[in-house]
Formats: sequence, C-alpha cells, structure tokens
Amino acid sequence: MTTSRPHESGRRPGERGDVLDPLCPTRQLLDRVGTKWTSMTVKVLAEEAPDELRFAELRRRIPGISQKMLSVTLQSLVRDGLVVRRVEPTVPPAVHYRLTDLGLSLEEPLAALRVWAETHMPEIDRNNQLAEEPPSS
Repeated sequence: MTTSRPHESGRRPGERGDVLDPLCPTRQLLDRVGTKWTSMTVKVLAEEAPDELRFAELRRRIPGISQKMLSVTLQSLVRDGLVVRRVEPTVPPAVHYRLTDLGLSLEEPLAALRVWAETHMPEIDRNNQLAEEPPSS
C-alpha cells in the first residue's frame, strides 16, 4: 500500500506501506471508503454521472441515512477528492454533488463487493442460522 505522508516512518511518498499498521494512510482510506454509507452514496452519484445531485435528493435516494451522516460522508468524499461540491448562491444555498473521475473509479470495486454480498447472502444467512442453533446432544 502506498503512503501519502512524506518521510513517515522513513518512507518516501509513493512507497509501499503496511495496511495492517493502524497508522498506514492506505488503511485509513480503506476505513473511510469501506462504510455502507460511502458505498451507497457513491452508487447513487454514479447512477447520475456525469450529472449532479442536490443534497436533499441524495438523502431521499439513500433510505435510512440521517442528514448528519450524509453530511459527514459527503465531507469525507469531498476531502478525498472523490466528490465535487458546488454551491449556488441562492437563499437558501443550493448545494450540488457529483463524482470526480477518481470517485467514478471507486464505483467498480464497490459494485463488485455489492454483487458479491447479494450473491452470497443466502449462504451467509444459513451459516448464521447454524451458528444460532443449540448444539445437538
């Protein structure tokens, strides 16, 4: 994994890091992009690409997400350069979001993970049911 912090642990920018190290920037990035809310937000924005979506429309399309969690998720995606935020100077301001090319490149691996989960959910459910059954004598 690559590090994004120069001279961290004697490494130069772009050198391989250790994803098992809690301080590894790659691990920290995986923690951010590996959340369910990030996956759903990227999916919804990818469906609209290259167009934008307003905050309220994003929230409507992601059942169960709170306003605060969507805001935190979008802030993280913007900070990482995966999403662009555009504010129209209206009253109240209209805020629009769209994926960057980097953000669009994240959709493919996230989509593969969603397909894997949907494909294997019956097996996972069976395993969970077996784990909950009392041991037979």
